[in-house]
Amino acid sequence: MATSPGSDLSSHGSSLESPLLPSKEPGWETIPEPGPEKLGIDDMLQKYCGEFGSWQLRHFVLTSLAWALEAFHTMVMIFADQEPAWRCLTPGSGCDEKGSVCGVEPGSWEWEGGPGSSTVAQWGLVCGDKYKVGLVQALFFGGCMIGAGVFGHLSDSKLGRKGSLTAVCILNAIFGCLTALSPNYFIYLLLRFLTGFSTGGVGLCAFVLATEPVGPSKRGAAGMSTFYFFSIGIALLSGIAYVFPSWRALYIASSIPSILFLLLVIPFISESPRWYLVRGKMNEAMKLMRDIAKCNGRYLPDEVILALDDDNQSCKEANEVDKEAISGSIVDVIRSPITRIRLFLAVGINFTCSVVYYGLSLNVVNLDTNLYLNVLLNAVAEMPAFTITALLLDKFGRKPLAIGTQWFSAIFCFAGCLMGNVGIWKVIRMFCGILGIFGMAGTYNLLFIYTAELFPTVVRNAALGCATQAAQMGAILAPFVVVWGGGLPFAVFAICGLIGGFLAYYLPETLNKPLYDTMTGMAEGESAPNWALA
Repeated sequence: MATSPGSDLSSHGSSLESPLLPSKEPGWETIPEPGPEKLGIDDMLQKYCGEFGSWQLRHFVLTSLAWALEAFHTMVMIFADQEPAWRCLTPGSGCDEKGSVCGVEPGSWEWEGGPGSSTVAQWGLVCGDKYKVGLVQALFFGGCMIGAGVFGHLSDSKLGRKGSLTAVCILNAIFGCLTALSPNYFIYLLLRFLTGFSTGGVGLCAFVLATEPVGPSKRGAAGMSTFYFFSIGIALLSGIAYVFPSWRALYIASSIPSILFLLLVIPFISESPRWYLVRGKMNEAMKLMRDIAKCNGRYLPDEVILALDDDNQSCKEANEVDKEAISGSIVDVIRSPITRIRLFLAVGINFTCSVVYYGLSLNVVNLDTNLYLNVLLNAVAEMPAFTITALLLDKFGRKPLAIGTQWFSAIFCFAGCLMGNVGIWKVIRMFCGILGIFGMAGTYNLLFIYTAELFPTVVRNAALGCATQAAQMGAILAPFVVVWGGGLPFAVFAICGLIGGFLAYYLPETLNKPLYDTMTGMAEGESAPNWALA
């Protein structure tokens, strides 16, 4: 029977489609191509780049210099707004028997340093107008509160850590110099508010930028070391104020370092690799990690790439572009049950800590001792507090130190409120204040690294910004407490220290816990049922 060509091909289909090579032997398997090794930043630093090598040391020092700038712009008010000494113009007139210029006949006395020695002498901010001193200082901290929130958000979003730090330093230099030209009190008030607005973002941006490239086992000590620069700034400021007794010259002298920082330091600072990662800038993040490894004498293989700690949001390979940047806001912090309670506790602790720290710093004007020496001693007292807390940080953990340092400060503040302000008692009160500063400086130092570890990268600066805003609210209250004078400020500081210690009891311990990048990563990592009261 005849067959058609089609049927012929069909009949031979099985032989045409059969493989030329024999079938694979049973058990033979294809070896898969090795894929890229995906690591989080902490793992990559530990395994390949180095946790705190020469690159991190240089970057840390350069970035942390910004803390000295914040000290200049913040603590300059102690000297610029002080009430200087005065003297009678006519000996024997009886005006020298009065303890203050209030009630003294106008024209029968003068300020010893002249009207340009301070803003108090310049605009007569005494007696019924004394509240204006507290008002200008409170408005400065009010500006800090607003600026911390604004620049906390900007550093997490479009500007980044380095861009935000650059912006605040530019604004600080401009507003600081303009303050020296203030023609009247109200312009001075406005410029101090604007200076506070920019100053509020300095320490926040500098801290995060300095610590994010550091490995997990070194981050605690590095983070707590940033505050040495703030204390050094205060100590240097006391010398600058001694050299420039005029308040106008002092504002210019304390603003020039911001200009120098912009010209000589900022060009040598790198953006945070974590910010690059969560913003989807994989190429920039990998280039920076390779630079870190190279500078540290390490090698980062080409097949190793970065990934977020959330597997569902892992970064694309180098030839892919992540179009959707990952970011978060304070709303995300509040929405999550894990971070919400942490935020409320951190806000309360930062508030009470700030009342005590800034209150004790500003209260030196009420102690009737040498102002320059007292400010210097307070700054020096902070440094061993930083050292001790840094040494104990990884031994006892963040939580016990947060409780202990606040209660230590509260004890000496309570003792200070019982001391008089004459003879030997005023010296004892001065040292009670110094020891109070010692304890609260340790807390303030600890709070930044503790708060940073409580929140993931995508919302870390937003949460830090919120905590910093709470601290600024405490700082706003502090000048009005100081205006009361006597032993009452010390009593308020003691109560705040006790409350802050109780709040710290309810925070979880973060010692040896990973630094999460995303909310999902934290939710998966924090799986213990009683995390809030850990």
